[in-house]
Amino acid sequence: MLKGEVTFWSVHFFCLLLQTFKEKCMLKTLLISILIIAAGMVLLLVKVLLRKNGKFSSQHIHDSKAMKERGIHCVMDQDREMRRTARTAVSERSE
Repeated sequence: MLKGEVTFWSVHFFCLLLQTFKEKCMLKTLLISILIIAAGMVLLLVKVLLRKNGKFSSQHIHDSKAMKERGIHCVMDQDREMRRTARTAVSERSE
């Protein structure tokens, strides 16, 4: 074998090292992702345990006092209102 000659075994060994490095990086990324998700779930669990009745407040627009004061309703309510007040409104029920 000549000096500097690349053999099958040297290439194979290099590929194995590279594959091992990639697998370690993927495993590290997977573990970090699992830890982040687990931390988020623990924080949500703590919030549920510390809340009254273990419930979150409603996130719907029609339940918000500030939105009601501004006259802002959810899209379904606004659509229903417009259909009632429009003089050219089409009946939604078939008779």
